[in-house]
Amino acid sequence: MLKPKLKVLSKKKLLDRKSWLDEIIEEVEVPEYIPSDPVSFMHAFDSKEDQLLAGFFAALMAWGRRDIVLAKVTDLLQRMEYQPEHFIRNFTEESAQNLIGFKHRTFTSTDVYWLIRCLQQALRRFGHFEAFWSHCYRSASDQNLHLMDVFHDEFFALQPETPQRTRKHIASKKKKSSCKRLLLYLRWSVRGNSPVDLGLMQFMPTSELMIPLDVHVARQARKLGLLSRHQNDWGAVQELNDRLLLLDPEDPSKYDYALFGIGVLNKELPPEFIVNTKVE
Repeated sequence: MLKPKLKVLSKKKLLDRKSWLDEIIEEVEVPEYIPSDPVSFMHAFDSKEDQLLAGFFAALMAWGRRDIVLAKVTDLLQRMEYQPEHFIRNFTEESAQNLIGFKHRTFTSTDVYWLIRCLQQALRRFGHFEAFWSHCYRSASDQNLHLMDVFHDEFFALQPETPQRTRKHIASKKKKSSCKRLLLYLRWSVRGNSPVDLGLMQFMPTSELMIPLDVHVARQARKLGLLSRHQNDWGAVQELNDRLLLLDPEDPSKYDYALFGIGVLNKELPPEFIVNTKVE
């Protein structure tokens, strides 16, 4: 059965919604938001490298109920003795024993083992995690591709024997994935001038950050006429991003706070703002 075609806002009507969306951002993007969100693991460290590495695992594991995600990331960092950079740089088969028994949804100790092996090689070859991201960004630019086209392949090229089951935990635009968790990590790590996002990496401009599309964000975007595509895939990310760029060409990803903030704040959408009523 074909789903009904969704309507989208004109540019004028979209801009008319800007002040309302900006008000929601101001309510949600505050320091008080941090403790309840996985971004808190980046704020828990003082060292940039610890922040980036802890945040990488927190973003990859940001899947399901927030309280469970927070508990599982805490469990993993405890196994790293709350020293993610030191643990990863000095990782051995002996220290791998610390990971035995770890599990979060489809993540197992085997997956964490191979992700750490890849990260260890990234730190050894490039010195710092940001330098590896910068390498991927330049490689994508040289090929006229998006960063999400190359990150997956470059990451696992660091440790080619990584099993297929682990590779599924790093998304790829080539497979039409929305790359939600990687884009979430980039928002945390690149976007600055924020009480929540840390702005630790400068290898790419904030204007190129794209919204991490989850089911809640996509649902609100469709109701508001910001998104017509039914699938939550890369095509939807691109379509939504094109509209958010009209609202703020320098910082489009900040509207993630507005769209998921509608649910966080239990906001009722103004009836006159609802463009599509039959949204699942």
